[in-house]
Formats: sequence, structure tokens, C-alpha cells
Amino acid sequence: MPDSTISSASPAPRPRRGRIVGRALTCTVFALAGLLFYVSAETARGTDLRTDNSLLKLSDVIQQRSTQNQQLEAQVAEDQARADRLARQQGQSPDDAARLAALQQAAGLDPLHGPGLTVTLDDAPPNATAKIPGVPEPGVNDLVIHQQDIQAVVNALWRGGAEGVQVMDQRLISTSAVRCVGNTLLLQGRVYSPPYVIRAVGKTDALRSAVDADPTIRNYLGYVAAYGLGWKVQENGELSLPGYAGSTDLRAASAQ
Repeated sequence: MPDSTISSASPAPRPRRGRIVGRALTCTVFALAGLLFYVSAETARGTDLRTDNSLLKLSDVIQQRSTQNQQLEAQVAEDQARADRLARQQGQSPDDAARLAALQQAAGLDPLHGPGLTVTLDDAPPNATAKIPGVPEPGVNDLVIHQQDIQAVVNALWRGGAEGVQVMDQRLISTSAVRCVGNTLLLQGRVYSPPYVIRAVGKTDALRSAVDADPTIRNYLGYVAAYGLGWKVQENGELSLPGYAGSTDLRAASAQ
């Protein structure tokens, strides 16, 4: 009997230790929960963490930067005009003035006027279907303007002897690059949506011949016929292209 009494009494302390451990775990959980609420409150600082309405979308950032770049270009143009006026006030020889004018014209820094060509490219309607029997139904990429389409037109116009080329409202220079981001055009820090308008001053017959002969453009015209992509070529008796107003400094270059 004494042995059985001792045996039955000896396990008694174990539940007490279990309660102590349980209480400790409970306190730890509450402490961690409190820490989590504190961190969330500090992170949110009065905003709703479950919505992204307060965050700028990438497209908003791109548009914001595009607007800023447009404002900076206007400031650069104003500063350039002021510098030109100061240079004239200091006096230049007629030969120097003529050489400077020729260089500015060749670089695309001065406005340009004359006959030329206007080419317009546009996306197909979003619900476009195949317009030619036997042609497969279009995918998303078949219905939008791509970088190579715009670049092909620009290159063809240069080959046709264009004296100057303008894409949308910007004059192109030797360092200009045509880039597409999704279904938008990124040109010299600014963003554009279709339709894309390209203008060139030069001999209209030579310009049109160069456009008609370009193989990339001929391939594009196949998609125009098949899926309804936009394409328009117009001869102009008089075009006015603005001078380039951005920076002419090279930011990066490499020897080939």
C-alpha cells in the first residue's frame, strides 16, 4: 500500500509544469501578435495596406517622366535660344556664321520647311479578324505596331534623301533612337500612343520610292491587308519640321 500511494502521488507535479509552459507560449503568441500590429501600423502610417490605390502604377510613372522631359526640353530650347542671341551680340564673322548655320541645319537643330511625305501607322481594331481567306486568325502581336515597323519607315525616308525627319512632334537627330514599350512608343524620353505620324522633308518621289521598296515595309503591308493595321502615305507640298530641342550631349559611347 505505501508503495502504491507514493507511486500515485509522484506524477502530480507534471501538469503544473505543463500549465506553466502553456502560459509561457500564450504570452509569447500575444507578444508576437502585438509586435506584428505595431510593425504594420508603422509601415502603413495611416494608409490601407490591402490596396495599391496609393501606389503609382508603372504607366503613371512613365507618363509623369514623359511630362517632365517635355518641360525640360522646352527649358533647353529656351536656354539654347538665349545662348544664340548672346553669341550674335558678341559678334561673328560672316564665314563663321554661315558655317554655324550649315552645321545646325545638318544636325537638325533648326526648323526645316519644304515638300515632303507624311506616313501614318496605327494599330488594328482590337476585335479584328482575318480579312483574307486562308490567313490564320490574328494573335495579339499581329494587331499592334512594333518598333521595327516605325524604324523601317524612318530608315526608308533617310535612304530616300530626307533632309529631316520628325516622329510625332519631335525632330530626329543622329543620336535619336526609336523604342517601343509594350504598345507605346518611347522617343527621346517621352511616351506616345498610336497612331504614329512620321514626317519627312525631301523630294517626294524619291521618298515614296524608298518607302515602297523597303522589304520590312512590304511585310508590314501584308499585315495591313490581312488584319487591318493602319497605313497611310500622303504627299505634302509644304511641311514644317521643328528644330530638335533636346540635349545633344552623348551620355554613352563605345569604340567599335
